[in-house]
Order: sequence, then C-alpha cells, then structure tokens
Amino acid sequence: MLSPIAAAAGHLLISEPFMMDPNFRRAVIILTEYSADGAMGFILNHQSEYLLGDVLPDVSYSEMPVYEGGPVAKNTLHFIHCAPDKIEGGIEIADGLYWGGDFDQVKELVSNYQLGTDEIKFFAGYSGWTPQQLDEEIKEDSWIVTNKFDVETLFTLDEQNLWRQVVISLGQRYAHIANFPENPALN
Repeated sequence: MLSPIAAAAGHLLISEPFMMDPNFRRAVIILTEYSADGAMGFILNHQSEYLLGDVLPDVSYSEMPVYEGGPVAKNTLHFIHCAPDKIEGGIEIADGLYWGGDFDQVKELVSNYQLGTDEIKFFAGYSGWTPQQLDEEIKEDSWIVTNKFDVETLFTLDEQNLWRQVVISLGQRYAHIANFPENPALN
C-alpha cells in the first residue's frame, strides 16, 4: 500500500499518477470530513472556468477563481480559508486551515478587497465517498494520504504544479512519481 497514514479530516489525498477518472486526474484533495458515515473534501488544483463574480454577481471583487471541488453537487459553493481572525464560525480542519464560516462576512470582506486568494479558496461542488469507499480506494493505491503540508501551499495559484509539489514533499520514496507522464502510452 502506497499510503503510510490513514485518512482523516485535515489530511490531503493525492491521486496516483495514472488516475483514469478525469474528475480526479492529478488531483490534490483536502479532506474536510472523514467518519464511519463517509468522507468529503475539495479538489485544490482543478480551477473551473468560472470566477467568483460569475456565481456571486453581487460580490464586486469578481476575479477570484472558483475551483471544481468535485463531481458532487456542482451547484453548491464552499470555501476553505486561513483567516479565522476575519471569518467567524469556520471549522478548523488542520492547523491554521478552516472550512466554512460566516458567508455574509466573506462576501463583505471579498467585496472590500480585505480577503485575497492567499487566504481563501472557493469550490463549486465537492468530492464525496460513501462509508468504506475511500478506505477501499486507498487500499487499491488510488490515493496517497498525507498530513504533512504547508497551509500556504494549498492557496497557491499554480494549480498545474500543486500535485507535483505535494508529491515531492512526501520525500524520496515518492519523488520519482512526480515526473511520471500523465499518459504512460506517450512515454
């Protein structure tokens, strides 16, 4: 099994390099929930074609990207942030990383340019797993799980390299897979 640690809220899921499901190709997912009832998280590095102003026309700072959180409930908007001093009511899922909070506060902060892309990330939809489904996928080596990451890395706008950066940060055991081509037939 590739994954040395178990899945938990606040951990990252890193897709194996040849994941065929286009929803999760080279995906890095932050898990926000993990229990006997299932798991939930957001894809951090698949930017959608939408900007925040496209989904929230009443917010004036509309250039913030919206990411594809996953294939479930794509008509919903979610967010993670590292600004608990500005946004009340968020749930801490990892040290310094929060999920959700007062949405009216968020809209006001974004509109007033008091919250930037280095502090908040928005997602259309989410990734979800039924009970035991994620555990089975981890056993099949579809995912590597890690709890070692810098929160700042999650807010990078360089989504193309996020998967590679996170894989390399896992150490020597995994670093070689960061250079695998997406399609091994093209090698």
